[in-house]
Amino acid sequence: MSVDMNSQASDSNEEDFGVNSEEEDEDDGGEEEDPGDIAAYYEGVASDVEQQSADSFDPEEYQFTCMTYKESQIMLTEEVNTVAAALKVLPAVAKLILVHFHWQVSQILDRYKSNSSLLLSDALVQPSSTCRSVTASQSLQCGVCLQVVRRDSLLALPCQHSFCKACWEQHCTVLVKDGMGVGISCMAQDCSLQMPEDFVLPLLPGEELKDKYRRYLFRDYVESHFQLQLCPGADCPIVIKVQEPRARRVQCSRCSEVFCFKCRQMYHAPTDCATIRKWLTKCADDSETANYISAHTKDCPKCNICIEKNGGCNHMFNLLTDFCWMCLGDWKTHGSEYYECSRYKENPDIVNQSQQAQAREALKKYLFYFERWENHNKSLQLEAQTYQRIQEKIQERVMNNLGTWIDWQYLHNAAKLLAKCRYTLQYTYPYAYYMESGPRKKLFEYQQAQLEAEIENLSWKVERADSYERGVVGGEGELSASDRGDLENQMHIAEQRRRTLLKDFHDT
Repeated sequence: MSVDMNSQASDSNEEDFGVNSEEEDEDDGGEEEDPGDIAAYYEGVASDVEQQSADSFDPEEYQFTCMTYKESQIMLTEEVNTVAAALKVLPAVAKLILVHFHWQVSQILDRYKSNSSLLLSDALVQPSSTCRSVTASQSLQCGVCLQVVRRDSLLALPCQHSFCKACWEQHCTVLVKDGMGVGISCMAQDCSLQMPEDFVLPLLPGEELKDKYRRYLFRDYVESHFQLQLCPGADCPIVIKVQEPRARRVQCSRCSEVFCFKCRQMYHAPTDCATIRKWLTKCADDSETANYISAHTKDCPKCNICIEKNGGCNHMFNLLTDFCWMCLGDWKTHGSEYYECSRYKENPDIVNQSQQAQAREALKKYLFYFERWENHNKSLQLEAQTYQRIQEKIQERVMNNLGTWIDWQYLHNAAKLLAKCRYTLQYTYPYAYYMESGPRKKLFEYQQAQLEAEIENLSWKVERADSYERGVVGGEGELSASDRGDLENQMHIAEQRRRTLLKDFHDT
């Protein structure tokens, strides 16, 4: 890595699940992938780095299926019919029971056999024995508006709380307009009995509101299902299905959105879902405090000239010195001391110092991890530019009959693997920030440092290969066989470091 010496400082719930619309069966081909888009770096590189041994298993490997709206509806309907038949209830009631128990059909059937009344009351579809339903009143007065109405205008759930049809309609209309699907309950005070969809639908005025209610129901059915997740992509109707719900990487087959199955946020291994939420919230809250480290420039430790990093590698060099972008230390020491560069040194006596000192120490610790988190994020963006240049160069060579795509595939795979490894490394820093001190943290920091060192080596080699291909280094135009072998060997080492860390620390 050289340095630049002249640098200067909508309603998201309304997915398109139209119940009256037809599903597109034919593939429209979609848009061509941007050559500079490196988001799909998890694809197509495994064969280049697999080790033919027991440790070649990828800890991130996860089986999932992308289902259309119709396919997921068929699956849900089958489970509803199974429960409705076994429990001898209406399908609308069975849906409420399934939602309450996260669609664990076998668990529902087992509980029904042991105590059917308790199951129904726990699911809030019939009153519990301790909260008996009121006796059907002879009064014709509505419990909400207190108006006397005709008997056939009074409606009640199994709890027998009677209200006039007009009040029920207003109650349901307001809640559906607010985005409610499953969860609309009785209007009586302290009564949480749920209203099944066949009770709500006739009360909603107009087909537009009814269609909206059906979409909300479908959303709630999927979100409550332990095996399903809606794709978070904009206006994407795909549903992801897994056998066992875990915090693993999944990708939509329609919009290519990549996310964590468990929390539907950006994939974040090895950090768990709860920790990454805390970290992102903290980063947002403390963004102004951390603004000064978000700048692209630093001062050279040798000549104090303002410098800018123009690539993903942290190995900086000029005519005077080689140094590390993160700690500004001599790069020559990083072969043996890189562990120290990525590890935060806690002050063991901080608990005995003043609150002000503890606050400063807490901020110092946060900024240490945030700077490294942010640095790898920016490196990913810079290395995406390198990836794009490599893609364009490969395309140019193939068009000029200077080899086939297979001949240059190793450069393409090296750039994608670099992004894949750096992405994992970026998410090790929130994990380390919240990790308690002890032997396990020391092991994690050691593996983190090993991965970081190999990623920097790979980044250096990828950028060197890119320079060769652009005729910048030596004017040769291509790497020698030994250089290519060195690059491919570095790919293998970096990927094995990544897998080892995830195997030991990924949320299982």
